[in-house]
Amino acid sequence: MPYPKVDVDEWRLSVKGCVEEPLHLTYNDLLRLPQITQSVTLECAGNKRALRDPKTRGEQFLLGAISNAVWTGVPLQTILYLAGIRPEAQEIVFQGMDVGFRTDIPDLLSYSRSLPVTKAIHPDTLLALFMNYEPLPAKHGFPVRLVVPGWYAMGSVKWLRRILVIEHPFDGPYQSRDYVLYTRPDDYAHGVPITEIQVNSSIAYPTDQQTVRRGNQYVYGIAWSGSNNVTEIDISTDGGHIWQPADWIDSEQRYTWRRWSFHWKADLPGEYMIMSRASDESGAVQRQQALWNVKGYVNNSIHQVKVYVE
Repeated sequence: MPYPKVDVDEWRLSVKGCVEEPLHLTYNDLLRLPQITQSVTLECAGNKRALRDPKTRGEQFLLGAISNAVWTGVPLQTILYLAGIRPEAQEIVFQGMDVGFRTDIPDLLSYSRSLPVTKAIHPDTLLALFMNYEPLPAKHGFPVRLVVPGWYAMGSVKWLRRILVIEHPFDGPYQSRDYVLYTRPDDYAHGVPITEIQVNSSIAYPTDQQTVRRGNQYVYGIAWSGSNNVTEIDISTDGGHIWQPADWIDSEQRYTWRRWSFHWKADLPGEYMIMSRASDESGAVQRQQALWNVKGYVNNSIHQVKVYVE
């Protein structure tokens, strides 16, 4: 959808629905509330879709639908407690200012997603006002966006204008048709909602089909998981027969990717298949092949690149 135009002086964030005290907050109201800062990796659920075989529908992202930033803002629970969530509340709906049309629905729609109350009131879920210590850029959701650490990024709604507390499950199209896993076309009724980021890794260097010189080389990349710390990263240079641990560049930190490096003695010329495989503290390990679904979401299969040594 097109980027919305925002007049911050006129903008208000409303909190309504199943609450004791509806709120209408200005930007300055949010700035005056206590804030937290945390580093969070946001990954699109369609990241690595282009690497699936067979191909699936959807934007053919390679490795770039992921980023990491330092976010500062107001814990969402602060706002919800100010409004007073009633005991019968089940979900919290977040509506953005970006509007447009879908091919399957005739009406003009705002991008909207919901969270269960337990995730919404988690102390790490926040309304971000700053990104990397600067006011939130327009393309990243100014004046305020939701940031849901550990979940795929479709849940981190940008350009927030409305928070609605409801007593039933939300069934908007970006909740029930998109960002759900299903294995038969249009079988939305049996779809499983996408939530927690799965353990994953990517090789950043060398790239696929690259030629490198013989001798000492380094393989670089990133590894990440959802709410669990990513703890191990193993590399294979022979197509998965022998695996060896790589070295971490970054320390362990929840919700955040970790960079890694691997010393490779590329002494013999030829063709090599380099693979990366991450594990997290829960014991989850990257899959050899990601689970199939119609729209190709959640590709956390082992990443591999073909490299030539000369």
